[in-house]
Amino acid sequence: MFVTGTHVNYYHVCHRKLWLFANGIQMEHTSELVGEGKLIHEYAYPQRAEKYSEIELDGIKIDYYDAKNKIVHEIKKSDKAEEAHSWQVKYYLFVLEKKGITGVKGVLEYPTLRLREEIELQEDDSLYLQKIMKEIETVCGQENMPPRVGKKICRTCSYYDFCWSGEEP
Repeated sequence: MFVTGTHVNYYHVCHRKLWLFANGIQMEHTSELVGEGKLIHEYAYPQRAEKYSEIELDGIKIDYYDAKNKIVHEIKKSDKAEEAHSWQVKYYLFVLEKKGITGVKGVLEYPTLRLREEIELQEDDSLYLQKIMKEIETVCGQENMPPRVGKKICRTCSYYDFCWSGEEP
C-alpha cells in the first residue's frame, strides 16, 4: 500500500475517515466545504501554477513545489485540523528526503485566514512517520471500519452523513 499525504492527514483526524477513504468510500465530491477548499486552492494564488512544479512521487502529489528554493506549499481552507495538515506536509518532506531531495522546507498556508506556518522535518518526526505508516496500513487493512469518534470536527466532515445518519454527534 502506498501511504499518501491524505492518509496521514486522515490518520490524525479520524481513523474511521481514514478507513473509509482507503477502502474506496470517498465522499469528498459530495461536500460543499471540500468544493470551497478546491476553489480557494485554485484561486488564492493563481500565479503558482505557472511558477512552481507539481510533483507525483511514491503515491504522493504535491501541488506546488518551488524547486529553486526547495519549498513545498500546501494550501488549506481552515486551520481546524492544523496538526493533521502539519503532519501531511511533514510526510511530503519525509518522502522527498527518502528520494534524496534534502533541505526541503514546507509552508502551510491558510489564505482565507491570512495565516502561514513554516514546517520543517525533524529527526523525531521521521521516526514518528515511520511508526504511523505501519499504523495506517493496519487501520486500512482491518476488516471492519473503526468506530466513529464524535469530535466537534465531525459536523464539517464530508463523511458526516455517512457516519451520523439519523443521529447527532
